[in-house]
Amino acid sequence: MSTEIRQLEPKVLWNKFADLNAVPRPSKKEERVIAFMKAFGQNLGLDTVVDSVGNVIIKKPATPGMENRATVVMQSHLDMVHQKNNDTVFDFDSQGIEMYIDGDWVRAKGTTLGADNGLGVATIMAVLESSNIPHPAIEALFTIDEETGMTGAMGLKGGLLQGSILLNLDTEEDDEIGVGCAGGIDVTAKRTYKEEETPEFKVGYEIQVKGLQGGHSGMQIHEGLGNANKIMNRLLFDGFENYGLRISEIDGGSLRNAIPRESTAIVAIDAVHEDAFIFDMAMATNTIKKELKTREPDLIIEVSKCDAPKHIMDLGVQEGFTRAMCAALNGVYRMSADIPELVETSNNIARVVVKDGTIHVGCLTRSSMDSSKMDLANTLRATFELTGCEVEFSGDYPGWTPNMDSTILRIMTNIYEKLNKEEPHVAACHAGLECSILGQNYPDMDMISFGPNIKGAHSPDERAQISSVQKYWKFVLEILKHIPKT
Repeated sequence: MSTEIRQLEPKVLWNKFADLNAVPRPSKKEERVIAFMKAFGQNLGLDTVVDSVGNVIIKKPATPGMENRATVVMQSHLDMVHQKNNDTVFDFDSQGIEMYIDGDWVRAKGTTLGADNGLGVATIMAVLESSNIPHPAIEALFTIDEETGMTGAMGLKGGLLQGSILLNLDTEEDDEIGVGCAGGIDVTAKRTYKEEETPEFKVGYEIQVKGLQGGHSGMQIHEGLGNANKIMNRLLFDGFENYGLRISEIDGGSLRNAIPRESTAIVAIDAVHEDAFIFDMAMATNTIKKELKTREPDLIIEVSKCDAPKHIMDLGVQEGFTRAMCAALNGVYRMSADIPELVETSNNIARVVVKDGTIHVGCLTRSSMDSSKMDLANTLRATFELTGCEVEFSGDYPGWTPNMDSTILRIMTNIYEKLNKEEPHVAACHAGLECSILGQNYPDMDMISFGPNIKGAHSPDERAQISSVQKYWKFVLEILKHIPKT
């Protein structure tokens, strides 16, 4: 419960995290958390503004003796990914996150935890509220809608901030100092089709894929996790030839930045081939489970009889759709040739909806190289256009190019080595960070990203490591002490 969380060290940070997690804050519905953060700044008597898109900026003067140091922008995003297990009853629009301690980890009961990026927000809140933490002048920037479009960062106008150093607190490995990230683009394929009445000789079945881990579609795209949409399509592929399978509905995945954990399909098959269908589904289920047994030990595929659906897809459209889904790349497209073990380009087939005569497929394509990003996006576009879909690109944002001559990088590297007796991992990541966008209107700002250990982000398995938060908090305090003079 939040009472236990509030007793964790550092209490000042965990208490702010508990306060924040009591406020519903889904992406694109941040009104309550914006009001919460605005009231927080105003109650401290600090200069607090909400900009034209909803970002909250709170400014705090330097502590005595630190007035001649460079102004620092501390930045995190207010929204969180809302995911829950299918058997969890929870209303993200009205309930606060229910947390508990599991050994050295803080978790949530059947939902995402909101450590991404709530721990960063809580860190900044703790600094703003403090009376005994030495720091230079602080400009706290709390952006909105990072998880589903980065529209907060995109809408932040130049001139609102005067800081020369930006500390982005949205990295999820405590031994990593982030200096670059991938850009991304949303690829959406749509089409309509003519529904047909289901013939009387067909019977209905529901197919469910569930129990997958899910996860962050950037940071975990290379881990070999199961994608519910691809698994479902594998079960449906060639179904017509084998037992007259016709698709009525599909509902798979959720958010673009989350690897899809679940998918449900309603189909009709020829009654005469019912035994063959059940046998083949069992064989396919065993095969897929065997392939994924190491990475997805809890995978469940259920095939159960239901009422025959009233309508089914046009057969030609169905065959084109299942083949396009089979051909569309999901996972790693290219590894970086310059940075060892870094995914350069990838795609996540995140959302698939087939219903009422419409098809919708939503993908998130990422890359640290814009040309490779567009190459893969156009590959997906061609794949779906060949089946009659209209494909649109949206939400395009650039990557963040590493600056290895960064002053704050040198300072933070030295501090990390002194605190931990080892070198940090200076790296670019395959996630999208707001630094890439903020740098467009603030090109001279020296930017860096770091944070505590957070595992399973964007999934109900999300968890934050308690000992890592303690390590990270000490790092934050030392960084603020050692900001260079202007």
